[in-house]
Amino acid sequence: MPSDPTERRVVVTGVPRRTPRPSGHQRPRTEIDEQTTLGHTYVRSLMRSQLRAALAVFAVLVLLVAPLPLVFAAMPDGAGLEWALLGFGVYPPLVLLARRHVRRAERNEQDLVRLVEDR
Repeated sequence: MPSDPTERRVVVTGVPRRTPRPSGHQRPRTEIDEQTTLGHTYVRSLMRSQLRAALAVFAVLVLLVAPLPLVFAAMPDGAGLEWALLGFGVYPPLVLLARRHVRRAERNEQDLVRLVEDR
């Protein structure tokens, strides 16, 4: 046994760590965090998919709500049908449309997370 404690050898056992990837290719999460061109492309792709989903919802919303003034003008006065149409004909589809949009937005975000997840 060596007389000097600094010369002793220490053996450490444990699970081997993964070796880092070569510096030529970074992980997608690192690309996003460091705001590289590739990271910017990932974020821009997410933003485009979110915009497409929002525009689709907006188009359906316009088709649902825009004709309402014409429908109300064609209804007889004082019948109270306007409130029934709003309560049963417009609001339930609006709620369903909102739920669908939220699910689509979350799916878009999950797609990006799966893409940049460290494996």
